[in-house]
Amino acid sequence: MPRSLSLPLLVALCMSLAACAGKTVSPDEYSGFLQDYSQLTEKKLPSGQRVLSWVNPQRDLKHYTRVYIEPSQYYLPLVPTDRRSQAMLSDLSHYYDAALKQELGKVMTVVTTPGPDTLIVRPAIITVSASTQGLRFYEWLPVTLLAAGVSTVMGIRDQDTQITTEVAVLDAWDHEVVAQVVSKGAGLTLKNDKQAMSVDDFKQALDGSALDMRQAYLAHAPDLGPSPLSKQVNH
Repeated sequence: MPRSLSLPLLVALCMSLAACAGKTVSPDEYSGFLQDYSQLTEKKLPSGQRVLSWVNPQRDLKHYTRVYIEPSQYYLPLVPTDRRSQAMLSDLSHYYDAALKQELGKVMTVVTTPGPDTLIVRPAIITVSASTQGLRFYEWLPVTLLAAGVSTVMGIRDQDTQITTEVAVLDAWDHEVVAQVVSKGAGLTLKNDKQAMSVDDFKQALDGSALDMRQAYLAHAPDLGPSPLSKQVNH
């Protein structure tokens, strides 16, 4: 291997390995937010998204007709940076809350305080990150491989964004865990490692996460179809 190519090729190899990583959260990425991760299993949802989830077999989801959604939290504090401002992190949390209320409100009554026949949805945002994009198949050609390596070293290569969430679902009466979900979503692509992340970069991922929560609820309570109108009431 020519000496001048060693660094780009090494970087390219690392990028390739990163691109092969799974899209579900691995055990070493668990945050500790959930009570028990041991029973989580991988599920493919109707959207095609793969998540890790568990539903308490002793609880009948058809029993629950109301949902109280707690404000989402950053369980592991994310330090603001030039690329990830405090304002952006706050707005991202508010957007996630709104997305959950929008989707779950289509199949349940969203209430402002817990009560009878109510599920408490406790969401947490675990990671908000960007990493160098993996190699495309055509970039393995010698000339493009060198260019890809140089772009990576200079920080001008595209960046993939990613957001990880964990959600605990509890019975509002006895606070027994009814379900748990861990998911990882892809955001929009950034132009380089200097471009700041924005809420818009993650909206599609969070919308998908909220939709997956609604579809998972319906999958375990099949007799309950979408309500004609989403609604929110004071309880």
